[in-house]
Amino acid sequence: MIKFFDLVPLTFIVILRYNDKVDLMGITKSELFKKRQNRIASLAKAFDHPARIAILEYLVTNRTCITNDLVNELPLSQSTISQHLKELKLIGIIKGEVEGPKLNYCIDEQVWEEARDVFINFFAKYVPKNCC
Repeated sequence: MIKFFDLVPLTFIVILRYNDKVDLMGITKSELFKKRQNRIASLAKAFDHPARIAILEYLVTNRTCITNDLVNELPLSQSTISQHLKELKLIGIIKGEVEGPKLNYCIDEQVWEEARDVFINFFAKYVPKNCC
C-alpha cells in the first residue's frame, strides 16, 4: 500500500525570530556614530517616555524621592516605575543614594546641565528657511 507521504516530499519551514531586534541593532550600529551623537541620543532617551517625563518633573519639583513616592503619585506599578528609574539612572540624569533601607533619587545636576546645553546647542544650529 502506498502512503500519501511516500508520494509528497516533506518540506519543513523554519521561522527564526529575533526578540530584541531594535536593541541589537542599536548596540551593533551605535559604534558607527560619533561619541557626541551617541551621547545626545542617550540623553534624549531620558525624555522618550511620558513616565520618565513625569518622574523628572516630580524630581524637579520635589528635589528628591523614593520609589514609593512615585508609586503614590503616578498611575504605574512599582516595578514599572523602578524600570524607568533604572533607565534614568543608567543614562545618568538621576542619581540614587542609599538612606537606610531606601534608595533616595534626585537629579544629577551636572548631567541635567549637560542635557540642557546639548539640546540648546543642537536646536540653535537650525536656521529656519522656506525650504519645503
